Amino acid sequence: MKVEQNKVVSLSYRLEANGNVIEEVTKEKPVQFMYGVGYLLPKFEKQIENMSTGDKFDFILQALEAYGEIDEEAILDLPKNVFEIDGKFDDKYIKTGESIPMQDQEGNRLYGVVEKVGDSMVTMNFNHPLAGNTLHFAGEIVDVREATPEDLSGSCGCGCGCDCDDNCECEDNNCGCGCNC
Repeated sequence: MKVEQNKVVSLSYRLEANGNVIEEVTKEKPVQFMYGVGYLLPKFEKQIENMSTGDKFDFILQALEAYGEIDEEAILDLPKNVFEIDGKFDDKYIKTGESIPMQDQEGNRLYGVVEKVGDSMVTMNFNHPLAGNTLHFAGEIVDVREATPEDLSGSCGCGCGCDCDDNCECEDNNCGCGCNC
């Protein structure tokens, strides 16, 4: 069976960004997703289209084909009082390098990384963590199967340990697996 629209694909891979290993997914615990519905990067999906179980892949996505270049407008200085709890700055969690869940003015959930904590401002970077990076994927198609009615109804089933009741088993509750949990 070939990787094509509405097939459930399981795959293992190694992801490197600019020569550094970012993630490794094994055959024993593969990523599972429905092909062609936007769970993965469009250029990634295009690279594995028409492959079959056992086929290996090895390709590079430039930044613009992946998460884009760094957008300087997505790096913001926010007043420190935005991070206060009961009138006190939350220095336990708001420190350089931390990923902080936030909301934009429309109520959309997003993550920002603290780049700098100053006297009155906190510099937050809302770019995707892999923005500006060349990505190298190498892996294998572990399985391709027909989608079940449950798969087609929009249930998760991505293999990450999450379910559709927002019970994410990933450490930071943000597994990035692409499921709609």
